[in-house]
Amino acid sequence: MSLAAEGGLPQLVVEGAGEGPDGIAVDAETEHLYWTNMGVPAEDDGFILRSEFDGSDVTTVVEPGETFTPKQLKLEAETQKLYWGDREGMRVMRSNLDGSEIEVLVTIAEGDAAREDRANHAVGVAVDPTLGYVYWIQKGPPNGGEGSIRRAGLVMPSGENDRTRTDIEILYAGLPEPIDLDLDAEAGMMYWTDRGDATINRASIESPGGATANTRQDREILVDGVDVAIGIWVDLAAGHVYYTGTDVVGRVDLDGDNNTVLVRNAGVLTGITGMRER
Repeated sequence: MSLAAEGGLPQLVVEGAGEGPDGIAVDAETEHLYWTNMGVPAEDDGFILRSEFDGSDVTTVVEPGETFTPKQLKLEAETQKLYWGDREGMRVMRSNLDGSEIEVLVTIAEGDAAREDRANHAVGVAVDPTLGYVYWIQKGPPNGGEGSIRRAGLVMPSGENDRTRTDIEILYAGLPEPIDLDLDAEAGMMYWTDRGDATINRASIESPGGATANTRQDREILVDGVDVAIGIWVDLAAGHVYYTGTDVVGRVDLDGDNNTVLVRNAGVLTGITGMRER
């Protein structure tokens, strides 16, 4: 679906969006939409699709089974890469825009027993190409207080791999059930949705002085009461945060002022992204 940034009637873009569409990204230069499809989570058959802006020419770019359960998605324009969280795969992944050169950047855990622990499930992602970091969320069980936000370098440490890398930092721990993530890297802020306590949030990327990931208490709740809060997109140019939940698309200022519901009664919504007019 699509919607003008100031609201109005939503428009259907792609009707046959696949099995479990979730994360979404936009490429303004090539006028393509990309989105993840979870598939059937127990069957390791997730995939990623692409279409033109008008919804035509739906094409598979990451084939079923090349990722387990892809969730939130980001497109990094500078290097022309897609980044996503692979939930049941317990991985952070990326590929070229055409689906080639699929890479696993982080393997959190492996095996069926580890898969049962939702603290290992990677969902939201964000990328800071300037400082060279990929960020991701490990969501934890429903409203379980085990969610975390983490990051690692875009360049693998020498002699290490996705299973052994030692540069992973936990930025915020003990969150109810965080889902999607976006950044204002220049201001040093991260924004996320939390399905566990139905909130839209922000906090500084770096912990306040003396605090650790487990002890920091600087999370700001921008909006509460967002049932099944999932998607988030930060529109820095306009100073807005857009978010989705059950039946709603909402917009709020970066500091939490002027919360506005743009769409109601839209069903259970997942990913959201946008673009400014060129």
